[in-house]
Amino acid sequence: MSALLFALLVPEPTGSSRSARRNRLADGIAIGLACGYGALMVPLGDATAPGAALPWPVDVGIGTLCAFALAVRRRWPLRLALVLLPFGAVSVMATGAITVALFTVAIRCRAPVVLLLGAVNVLTGVVYFLLQDHPPYPLWLDVVMRLVISAAAAGWGLFVQAYRRLARSLRDHATRVEAEQHLRVEQARLTERARIAREMHDVLAHRMSLVSLHAGALEVRIDARPEEVALAAGAIRASAHEALQELRTVVGVLREGAAGRPEPPQPGLTDLPDLVESARTTGMTVDYTCRVPPTAPSVVLGRTAYRFVQEGLTNARKHAPGAAVEVLLAGTPGEEFRITITNPCTGTSGAPVIPGAGMGLVGLGERVALAGGRVEYGVDRDTFRLRAWLPWPS
Repeated sequence: MSALLFALLVPEPTGSSRSARRNRLADGIAIGLACGYGALMVPLGDATAPGAALPWPVDVGIGTLCAFALAVRRRWPLRLALVLLPFGAVSVMATGAITVALFTVAIRCRAPVVLLLGAVNVLTGVVYFLLQDHPPYPLWLDVVMRLVISAAAAGWGLFVQAYRRLARSLRDHATRVEAEQHLRVEQARLTERARIAREMHDVLAHRMSLVSLHAGALEVRIDARPEEVALAAGAIRASAHEALQELRTVVGVLREGAAGRPEPPQPGLTDLPDLVESARTTGMTVDYTCRVPPTAPSVVLGRTAYRFVQEGLTNARKHAPGAAVEVLLAGTPGEEFRITITNPCTGTSGAPVIPGAGMGLVGLGERVALAGGRVEYGVDRDTFRLRAWLPWPS
């Protein structure tokens, strides 16, 4: 019952099938109430009195036609009320339809218009009294009755109008909140995918650069011994296998239905010696110095440092093959965590030995910026320097 009442008070948005059914039900209830109220007032009022302005069958017929005219109240509420109000001066049966029309106007129009129509309805009651030959009731009683009924219809209609306005605002607010929630979820998904893409670039670029370096060595060293060829082939196989594993992990995360899958362990500061040793096995000369105190930095800081050094080694391997690389880590808690990677410029021109997208340093700067740090890089006296400063809270 409460659901039906709420549906009648707060209609669904127009255009839906539920809205059409609700409107038909409301119109049927309105016509039924108008006929019922008018039929009740015919024997209680002056319609059956000998001095009535119209015979009561004519009064009932006029009131019934007025009640069925309420079928168009939704389309022309104000016009219908203006048309029905004059019938209140000659028909008691029509007062039911007039009351419903006044209620409909109160739902859709401003309060001054509703009050004016209510006053006109009371005045028609005075006219009806004056048209009687011998009114059985005094004038004040007719005025009070019309005034009470008009005030009740207007007040209830204005309340429904305010209630619907509040319900619409709450519905719009809920729609906006839902849309904002979807936007936040989509933004979080895009942010996570961008982070995964950066991880994929850092890892795959490092692995594939190793594959390219070993393959290039095999291409140049056509006189290499079988054990050297086997060693290089094994390094290529291992790097390719690890690259495929990383790619499979990333694709699994991006695939639909992978939400909630636990993220694999990410490398950190303690994994840097293994990274440097892996670079040395490919023939790179890497001077690694770590002046970081035993107090371990946060996971985010350690992961950022690892990816920074990894990209720096990959960049040096691409653009300065065979050059010595120096990696320096220093810092103390409460100050800054500093990373410096230097390598001499080889003076080679043209494209690098290992092709790249040219976005490694850009992505690296974005990663460091997300951690609250800054990146600088450039050539200084035939030496390329890549430096990062990261905040290290105590």
